[in-house]
Amino acid sequence: MLDVAGKTLNAADKRRLAHPMTGGVILFARHFESRAQLIALTDAIRDVREDLLIAVDHEGGRVQRFRTDGFTVLPSMGKLGALWDDDVLHATKVATAVGYILAAELRACGVDMSFTPVLDLNYGHSQVIGDRAFHRDPRVVTMLAKSLNHGLALAGMANCGKHFPGHGFAQADSHVAVPVDERTLDEILAEDVAPYDWLGMSLASVIPAHVIYPLVDSKPAGFSRVWLQEILRGALGFNGAIFSDDLSMEAARQGGTLTEAATAALEAGCDMVLICNQPEEAGKVLDALRVKPSKASRRRIKRMRSRGKAPIWDKLIDEPEYRQAQALLRDAFA
Repeated sequence: MLDVAGKTLNAADKRRLAHPMTGGVILFARHFESRAQLIALTDAIRDVREDLLIAVDHEGGRVQRFRTDGFTVLPSMGKLGALWDDDVLHATKVATAVGYILAAELRACGVDMSFTPVLDLNYGHSQVIGDRAFHRDPRVVTMLAKSLNHGLALAGMANCGKHFPGHGFAQADSHVAVPVDERTLDEILAEDVAPYDWLGMSLASVIPAHVIYPLVDSKPAGFSRVWLQEILRGALGFNGAIFSDDLSMEAARQGGTLTEAATAALEAGCDMVLICNQPEEAGKVLDALRVKPSKASRRRIKRMRSRGKAPIWDKLIDEPEYRQAQALLRDAFA
């Protein structure tokens, strides 16, 4: 999965998107000018390859790529956790509304999925997670994530839990450093991994953390067969898709060159690897990769595509479900 150079496709973008090793496109704020332009871009991507998965990091709070021209500005997940502390049932209803609005608006613009929800626990000292997390309590994280996932599903969108097995305890930001979490496996399983276990079959996909857990494995989780095969697939029985986190991040350089990192992540158990904000370098990786995805892996990725026909924006905003979800959100955060 890679991104494109700008708000429209150029010839080099089209060549990369047509490459047989390309499986998806990730969009950022720099790809957005207006809803009409975004729809034109996703339509153009589909014209090159109908089967490409179009994704975005659109969580709410400080990680929301599209925020103007009608897109609802969504709350951070930490605000939903605060609602839970005040009124459990109300918080779950609002979480479902957030998931529905998030997914319905993206799908109306041709986007298949958002890499959400964050399942990390808020220990209060992570530089990169913070209020992106629902709560400190894994039980609350699980219930709010399940409610948000229900809202996504109502709009025909799959979900993606991140960052397995947990990025909330390590202090460093994996975008610019290599976070290390020196807790034991039992400690991590009892706390951070619990939401992945409890969500079970309702969890469609996972992104592993670019974090090293030295008491478990010397490799970051996204390059670790121990974490991805023995624990996630084996002990937890997870059968969904595994996406790498961005291999351009500082913590991913433990994997070597971009091609070496992509190969290592795929061999460790990832179904699709992400290279963000470097389309030309991603093109070189496409040409150099010698990994052939299995039929099972291709099936897992195919299940991540959005389901059903999405209404166009003008019809969406008049739908009773959308209006009800908007009213819930307004009332909760007025």
